[in-house]
Amino acid sequence: MTRESGAPRGTYGAEDRHLLETGAARIYSNAVAHGWLTEDDPRLADDGVRPALDLLLDIGLLRHDETARRYVPTDPAAVQAQIVVPLGQQGADLLAESARWADAFSELGQVFRTSPRAAVNPITEIHGLDNINNFLAAAVNDTRTEMLTAQPLGRRPAGTLAVAEERDVKLLNRGARMRTLYQHSARHSPATREYVADITAHGAEVRTLDEFFRRLIVCDRQVAVVPASDNHEVAIAIYEKSLIAYLVDIFERAWERGQPFTVSGTQAERHIAEDVRAMTIRLLVEGHSDPASAKRLGVSTRTYAGYIAALKDEYDVQTRFQLGYAMGRDDSQRSTPSSATPGEDVEIGELDATPDGER
Repeated sequence: MTRESGAPRGTYGAEDRHLLETGAARIYSNAVAHGWLTEDDPRLADDGVRPALDLLLDIGLLRHDETARRYVPTDPAAVQAQIVVPLGQQGADLLAESARWADAFSELGQVFRTSPRAAVNPITEIHGLDNINNFLAAAVNDTRTEMLTAQPLGRRPAGTLAVAEERDVKLLNRGARMRTLYQHSARHSPATREYVADITAHGAEVRTLDEFFRRLIVCDRQVAVVPASDNHEVAIAIYEKSLIAYLVDIFERAWERGQPFTVSGTQAERHIAEDVRAMTIRLLVEGHSDPASAKRLGVSTRTYAGYIAALKDEYDVQTRFQLGYAMGRDDSQRSTPSSATPGEDVEIGELDATPDGER
């Protein structure tokens, strides 16, 4: 039934908007162009046009003049607020209701984590990226005092960082402390630098480390989340306090060795460059493959190859065999092993001839 009073029904959805943007827009444009549309206009006789005409009348963009038996267009600005404001209010109500649900689940989550049942089931497997992300979002939302995170592999996607920033800023605004550990390579990511600048402005602390570490998130020292598969499709949530304490101890040791992300200046950058150089040499000596070494440094294989090239230039050699030999000679000249004969060269083989993968 058509409403000809001009009073909108109050609730409109995506289908109505699509109809307004297509068929209804054409009818309205014709009415504006001619000043009105008569009731017997042949363009309105098609049954397929009737829903669009009804929508225009219902919203109030067309007014039915019964005396003149025609449809007269009205200014959209006069009826826009009647449609948009209720939609905005519905959105605000849904957000508020969503926050209340989140608070309710947060309180229940606190009850679960402090219950004997959590001690009986100290480890829970979570399968699928969506389920893992939902679990993490809930865990962070429940955090009240402290969150520790270790994020390896350098760069993180800008979209992931945007979601993380919104969640983390809320945590910091609640008064919780947040410490995050990255690898040095994260400093070269513009998106990561922007994210770090934003969260540190809200009180977070961020450091970087030269060595490789595993991903870790600890919330209030009540739950820790770590990956359980290389593709991060499976994670485990740990509730056992002794295991969490062990993981926190590992984090604290790494944290002490880290360099503050916010430190700037030539001296800090030189220190980090020296860390990366030392780690590259160590990976070479240990015989890791290029992909495994790049992963440990949190960079691409191409970037790692650039590090090797820089070392070759530094030692003025052409091949990796020559590089290994030169580094061996350099190391032997700094120390005097008791088992070495004075003047005898240390033999160094091809350092990456037998890659063993990531250790």
